Amino acid sequence: MTVQLEAFRKGLFDSGLLIPMGVDGLYGRSETFESIGTAFDALVSRTGAADKAEVLRFPPALSKQVFETTGYMASFPQLAGTIHSFAGNDKAHAALMRTIEAKEDWTTTQKATQVVAVPAACYPLYGPLGARGPLKPEGALFDVFSWCFRHEPSLEPTRMQFFRMREFVRAGSPEQVQQFREAWVERGKKMMESLQLPLNVDVANDPFFGRAGRMLVTNQREQALKFELLVPVIEGTSPTACLSFNYHQDKFGLSFKIRKSDGETAHTACVGFGIERVILALLATHGYDPQKWPDRVRSALWP
Repeated sequence: MTVQLEAFRKGLFDSGLLIPMGVDGLYGRSETFESIGTAFDALVSRTGAADKAEVLRFPPALSKQVFETTGYMASFPQLAGTIHSFAGNDKAHAALMRTIEAKEDWTTTQKATQVVAVPAACYPLYGPLGARGPLKPEGALFDVFSWCFRHEPSLEPTRMQFFRMREFVRAGSPEQVQQFREAWVERGKKMMESLQLPLNVDVANDPFFGRAGRMLVTNQREQALKFELLVPVIEGTSPTACLSFNYHQDKFGLSFKIRKSDGETAHTACVGFGIERVILALLATHGYDPQKWPDRVRSALWP
C-alpha cells in the first residue's frame, strides 16, 4: 500500500504524529510516534538477542579527524554536516549582532569546530575498535545506535535530515562478516513480515557523488556489497529503504587499522535499521492510529 505525498504529510501533521519545524526534513515527534519507534527498537533487540552483541552508544557527533579518515567526503560531500561555532572577540560579537539585526547572513562569522555530525551510526565505532588491538579469533559484534544527519532536505517524510539509526556491526574475516550479513537478510525479512509490511530485498547502491561516484555505484552493485529491504510508502516514488545490509570489505579495517587475531586486516559488515522510516512505513500501511492496527502487528511490537 502506498499513500499520496501531500495526503500523507497532511495526515501526519493533522494527527500530530509529526510536527513541522519550518525546514524540509526537520520534524518534532509525538508521544505516539515515539512509542512506535521504541517498540520497533525493542523488536530489533529481541531479534538479535541470541547473538549477544556488545552494546555501545555514541553521541551524534564525531571528531573531524575520524570523519576525514572514513573517506565520507570523497563519496558523499553533498550529505555531510559540519558543526560551526562563533570564536570571535567582543568587537566581532557586536558585528555579529548588527548582522543579525539587519537580517543578513551571520553564518559567515562562524568557524568550523573539531566535530562533525554523524552520518551513519557505525562511524564512531571504527576508531575505538582499531585502538583495542587485534580481534579475538571469532571476531567481534557490536550493537550501536545514534541520531544521524544528512543534508538532504525533502518534502518526503521518509527523507529526514535528522533521523535515528540502529545497527549491528560485525568485524572479522570475510567469511565471518558475509555469513553475518546473509543471516540478517533472512532475519530482517522475517522481522518485517511480522509487521505485515509489503517488502522486497534488492541489491542497491549508495548515493556516491560525481563522476568517480558513478564508477563506485557500478562496482558496489556488481559486487552486491549493499542490499536494502524496501517498503513502498509514497505513491509514485521508489520504495523506501527501511533496512540496509552492507559489506564494507576491508575499507574500514584498512582506514582504522582494525586487525584480525592473526594480524591481517579485518573486514566489516553491518545491518542498519532506519527507525523513522519503519515508523512511517507502518503508519502508511496500517493507518495513523496504532490502536487500530491488526492484532498480529500489535502483538509483534507490543508482546
